[in-house]
Amino acid sequence: MLIAATMLLQTTTSLGATNYSVDVPMETPTTAPVFADEFNDPEIDTEKWRYDTSRNAEGWFNNEKQYYAADRPKNARIEDGALVIEAHRETLSRNDFADWGGQEYTSAKLVTRQLLGYGFYEIRAKLPCGRGSWPAIWMLPETGEWPDQGEIDIMEMVGWDANVVHGTLHSGAFNHRLGTQRGAQVTIPSACTAYHRYQLSWTRDRILIGYDDRGYMEVRDDQPGGHAAWPFDRPYALILNLAIGGDWGGKEGIDDTALPQRMSVDYVRFWPASETD
Repeated sequence: MLIAATMLLQTTTSLGATNYSVDVPMETPTTAPVFADEFNDPEIDTEKWRYDTSRNAEGWFNNEKQYYAADRPKNARIEDGALVIEAHRETLSRNDFADWGGQEYTSAKLVTRQLLGYGFYEIRAKLPCGRGSWPAIWMLPETGEWPDQGEIDIMEMVGWDANVVHGTLHSGAFNHRLGTQRGAQVTIPSACTAYHRYQLSWTRDRILIGYDDRGYMEVRDDQPGGHAAWPFDRPYALILNLAIGGDWGGKEGIDDTALPQRMSVDYVRFWPASETD
């Protein structure tokens, strides 16, 4: 998992971007995916997923307020054929949770053990809309400093701006610390009440992000700067998490009365790109 001191400098209150908007079709492959989790087993498959708890004691980036629990059904479980990541307002104890950093909220963050690269991704999910919630479906490389090695945000949404979904890329030259992040946003009126398919098409020189077979954000490898502009040439891990508060998610405060909040994921599927893509 990418851990870098430079991420502590993430202090802006708007991490989305709106300068790479498109409206183009996306086509889900019809073959069987190479990596998939349909979440039909009774428990989370820990051969496919690991829990990221690495910053619990010292606190998470972006001034987020949650403690990410590991293997705790209250925060992450399989329910009715879906992965449920659920955030609660509660106070823990170091007697039971040795890495608890004093947070007043709990949630979960799952990361694929397998690194994935060029190809097509589809994650069917229903999002939380409580003020202070910050669900995300995103990708990072396993090693290297942020933002130099890149970040792909397939879906982010903040509860105070419910139903507005963001797709964003970050790199050394283009990131929210500099105000140069590349991305777009789209309004999905039923994002919090219905499942939608959040999609990524990633090839050597193009990243297209969309939902329900429509691409709304496209970035191409057509800017000068080399690796600083386009570090998206190595496998990344896929991440599912629900943060609480933080510089962006908590910009309008946290509505404790709206908790618990949950992100439900019906499935995760990945098809690798062909050698010609």
